[in-house]
Amino acid sequence: MAKRAATGTGRAPRRTDSLSRELIIRSAIELLDSGGEKALTLRALTVRLSTGYGAIYHHVADKSDLLATAADEVITGVLAGTVADADPRTALRRLALGLFDAIDAHPWVGAELSRRPWRPALLDFYESVGRLLDALDVPHAARFDAAGALVNYVLGVAAQNAANARLRTDGDTDREAFLDDAAEQWAQVDPARYPFVHAAATRLGEHDDREQFLVGVDIFLAGISALR
Repeated sequence: MAKRAATGTGRAPRRTDSLSRELIIRSAIELLDSGGEKALTLRALTVRLSTGYGAIYHHVADKSDLLATAADEVITGVLAGTVADADPRTALRRLALGLFDAIDAHPWVGAELSRRPWRPALLDFYESVGRLLDALDVPHAARFDAAGALVNYVLGVAAQNAANARLRTDGDTDREAFLDDAAEQWAQVDPARYPFVHAAATRLGEHDDREQFLVGVDIFLAGISALR
């Protein structure tokens, strides 16, 4: 009896449609969002896209290039969501909140931007902030420091918020339980030595991170008036 011919090689079927750079970046973002930087490997990407390494390398140089480009894509989306004809103060607020929300949704973006502050999308973000400060008549001599203060505040708070969320996830502790525990610790400090911290314990467990972030942005915008 003749032997039956092999019906497969054990490999996943290759895609039959064209593979675009946009699809690769979108798939990379999905991997990063689901598992962080460790989840983004070229092997995982080839499996997800049913393709080979050569097709990936045709569009991106390596994992580092892919990660940077994915971060650019996220920040470009923030810039695209800003209304061009909005009041400059409103536009600055939207830009700041947009970046905060983007890093909250894509925690890996904050770390990538801190490693490569020269990325085109972040430079575009800085440029947008600078133009809006110009529209608010912030003196030229103060514009660099004002832009740096705002962008550093946004990146710092957003990255810390994302890091806190990851720690709570890794420790299997939700935000409410985490803050309740912190508030309990604050409530036990010596009120004579730490009067503010002791009093703030009642607010710690109920505060909203996003709203608190916006308060900081509004404080910054209020300070702009003094520069003029």
